[in-house]
Amino acid sequence: MTVAKPRAAILTVSSSRASGSRAVDQSGERLALLAESLGAEVVAREIVPDDRERIEERLRHWADEAGCDLVLSTGGTGLAPSDLTPEATRGVLEREAPGIAEAIRAAARDNTPHWMLSRGVAGTRGSTLIVNFPGSPSAVSESAEAIAAALPHALALLAGRCVGH
Repeated sequence: MTVAKPRAAILTVSSSRASGSRAVDQSGERLALLAESLGAEVVAREIVPDDRERIEERLRHWADEAGCDLVLSTGGTGLAPSDLTPEATRGVLEREAPGIAEAIRAAARDNTPHWMLSRGVAGTRGSTLIVNFPGSPSAVSESAEAIAAALPHALALLAGRCVGH
């Protein structure tokens, strides 16, 4: 039996990138590479401004309409007033997966004294896993390394392919 490749979407949350005033989206590119390394097909990539309603709409679209198995976001997870990605994500999640967010923060602990300021969350909406990553490219890479081994099993569980795990 052949299992279809998981479908993934990448959302970069950045008002400056959405307006076109910042350079290449390196963090989004690193998330796309993570998804591909997991065997997923990246079916969508988008940059949106720091706007809660826009973020929620894109997450709902990819989970409910586009049938994505995995949605990875980068940016908007800090303490700045405009950082609303965690609130938007919680607004669409049905169940949180706090261990994923904890592992992402723990991965940054040895690399920055600001690791504890990251507020990203992770969880599920239907059979879609949604994970918030920090906005910096290096933090995305560190985080990806920390959670990559667990993601295929999480996706298999959500797809109902792990009976009696």
